[in-house]
Amino acid sequence: MHLRIDDIAKAWNGQTVLDGVSFTAGESDFVCLLGPSGCGKTTLLRIVAGLTPPDAGRVILGERDITRLPARDRRMGLVFQSYSLFPDMTVAANVGYPMRLRREIPATVISRTADLLDRVGLGALAARYPDELSGGQQQRVALARSLASDPAMLLLDEPLSALDPAIRTQLRTEIRSLQRSLGIPTLMVTHDQDEALAMADTIVCMNEGRVEQIGTPRCLYERPRTRFVASFIGKSNLLSTALVREAMPAFLERRPPGAEATFDLCLRPEDLKIVADPRGEGVIEELTFLGNLAHARIAWRGRSLLVELPGRSNLNPGEAVSVDATRGAWVAA
Repeated sequence: MHLRIDDIAKAWNGQTVLDGVSFTAGESDFVCLLGPSGCGKTTLLRIVAGLTPPDAGRVILGERDITRLPARDRRMGLVFQSYSLFPDMTVAANVGYPMRLRREIPATVISRTADLLDRVGLGALAARYPDELSGGQQQRVALARSLASDPAMLLLDEPLSALDPAIRTQLRTEIRSLQRSLGIPTLMVTHDQDEALAMADTIVCMNEGRVEQIGTPRCLYERPRTRFVASFIGKSNLLSTALVREAMPAFLERRPPGAEATFDLCLRPEDLKIVADPRGEGVIEELTFLGNLAHARIAWRGRSLLVELPGRSNLNPGEAVSVDATRGAWVAA
């Protein structure tokens, strides 16, 4: 493993921020720390970077314990939400700055700067200044600068959150493509589930300073272990065991042992199927058209269910429907 986080703990003013967090990252993995604000993910990133000391636990990079190593000696490439570019330097000067600090040969600085700017699609803008660039372009410069020192690992702290949605989607694709082409291990903090699902090899889902679940995006989406993961990653319908027994008894065969009172059935909107049925127990309360998809809010057995439909569905609000499910996952309540 390239990075090992071993039982990290941290508290601020007596308030626990991280409570025994552990996980590993491979040599070319893209790992997302995902969770709501205040769950400890940025504190953990700062501990990996060497900007914040942990109260307990270890950070292992390769075979080396770097827990107490100064940030300047860790070879971490950092990209933050704020671009932190030098306003009086050109794009090329910003990217080359880390190499000049290390007193690298000028020809090497020029060559590597040009290569990195080409990689992030800014080769033609090398002579511009930061205030002449868009937000997305500035973040590309910050990314290129973080790679200029040939870091052992790339650390991204919500790098896309300040950008417009369309630019954010485009840049996340570019970052993922660049990371794959360079093979550089990356740890990214985000509270955006779509970013994590689209970019990560592994998601570390956090809540209140603890790890709720670790796995691939598909694993956490299709097989969440807890109610928190089911609710935070994607949309979900959570049904009690008692309701499942009455309405969807086939799922009881897949229920974990002892799950009678402590587990719920998680049904994603696309897991549910509805059909127009005058005798059906469900009624369409609301229908939201989303282009190729539509979301229907169904009143059913005293509950409100979210169902995903084809955008060209002929169903209408007020229509009675029967409700069935094709699959689901049992989660700890």
